[in-house]
Amino acid sequence: MIEVRRLRVLRALADHGTVTAAAEVLHLTPSAVSQQLAALESEVGQELLERRGRRVAITSAGRLLLSHADTILTEVERAEDAMRLHADGATGELRVAAFATAISLLVAPSLARLRETTPGLRLVVRDAEGHQAVTQLLDGDVDLAVTVEHRGSPRAADDDRLTLTPLYAEPFVAVLPPDHPAAATTAVDLATLAADDWVMTSVGNPIRDVVLLACEQAGFRPHIAHTSDDFRAVAALVAANAGVSLIPRLAVRDTFRGPALIRPVQPPTPTRRVFAAVRRARADHPLITTTLKTLTETAAHLPLDS
Repeated sequence: MIEVRRLRVLRALADHGTVTAAAEVLHLTPSAVSQQLAALESEVGQELLERRGRRVAITSAGRLLLSHADTILTEVERAEDAMRLHADGATGELRVAAFATAISLLVAPSLARLRETTPGLRLVVRDAEGHQAVTQLLDGDVDLAVTVEHRGSPRAADDDRLTLTPLYAEPFVAVLPPDHPAAATTAVDLATLAADDWVMTSVGNPIRDVVLLACEQAGFRPHIAHTSDDFRAVAALVAANAGVSLIPRLAVRDTFRGPALIRPVQPPTPTRRVFAAVRRARADHPLITTTLKTLTETAAHLPLDS
């Protein structure tokens, strides 16, 4: 095994011609330089130097080794620079888990901005519902989770292993068939939808928990006739007069283009609070703080009132 530091000594000797000059450049004693060169010859099993008076000449074997040493030392320097940048938080990979709407409206625009402001950062994005994202974060599969609190799961805010950053609070809106009586109102009273069939997300989806809680607070338990986690499918079912639904406002933006109607919900309006979670041990890492700052700035411009 060839020691890289000894290749540096050989290169210094080739550049400066004498052991004394090489020792001065390397901040070593001449004796230490001679010892390093002798050890390098032992490692390769060939003579690398021959003395010519006060100077030392490089043998053909030494020149051959130098031709490889230059490549090796260049790559070592690049590796050292990369590790320095990584330690300083200027470069590295960050794995992010987020639910679909947050990916399209929050994470993707943030990724585009970070490519310009922090070119050394590489974001790897995974689609995961809120309950899955926190699990992946705690398991170490991702470095940052964009998620929501939901009933029936451990509260991330109560987990000492996590640090949370609020991103936005998103109101829900009612989705109604075109001829629904509530379509004539400016804001829907949830209690008036008690007798309707409902199109609901599946069990385990945090949106379902928010909607069920809102219906309970309005005094009824909804009759769930259809389930889908795809908001386009929800829109199609509602438009076909298969039932009513509640969905987060931001999901409307790229989903609803058909005859289904969107109406605000009267207070208390159901809301999901979206936040970014990171493991407390890495909360101060420069790449994480940079990403959180960009996510927060992007979230501030989301069209939550439109």
